[in-house]
Amino acid sequence: MYPDHAPHVPVQRPVEVHQPTPYPPAVPAPAPVAPGQPNSVPAVASIVLPDGRVVTGYAIEPARPEPPAAKPAVSRAAVNVALGGVGFLAVCGGLILLTSFIAALTAFITQLIILAAVIFGGWIAVQIFSASGHQGGGTTVNIRRAVIKRNKFYG
Repeated sequence: MYPDHAPHVPVQRPVEVHQPTPYPPAVPAPAPVAPGQPNSVPAVASIVLPDGRVVTGYAIEPARPEPPAAKPAVSRAAVNVALGGVGFLAVCGGLILLTSFIAALTAFITQLIILAAVIFGGWIAVQIFSASGHQGGGTTVNIRRAVIKRNKFYG
């Protein structure tokens, strides 16, 4: 080994950074296709490592973490409970209307039946009471005192 260097201590050389000049393209480059590409060519950097190697490449921007998603002001469970309550009230209102309609229809049919019975009963009463005053169309039977002796009818 070298007398001025200890074997366990690495050689520390200063880091040199070179900025090469890129050549202009001979043919105009087509427009970038990806939406995330920048409009200009990024700067190329070269770094000389302590062991003498040269690394050349583009500078990479560090990845930015995505911002945390904003929580809604009201939880989903509360919204679902509220919507369920609104739906329940709508159904109850509809059921109340339906039962009211059925009750009204039942009362209407009952009144029609009573009206028909009154009209039909009145017609029968008129037929009965008007037949007693007029003798033209019916059969008249005169009942006299009859004598029945020894299973013989004398009339």
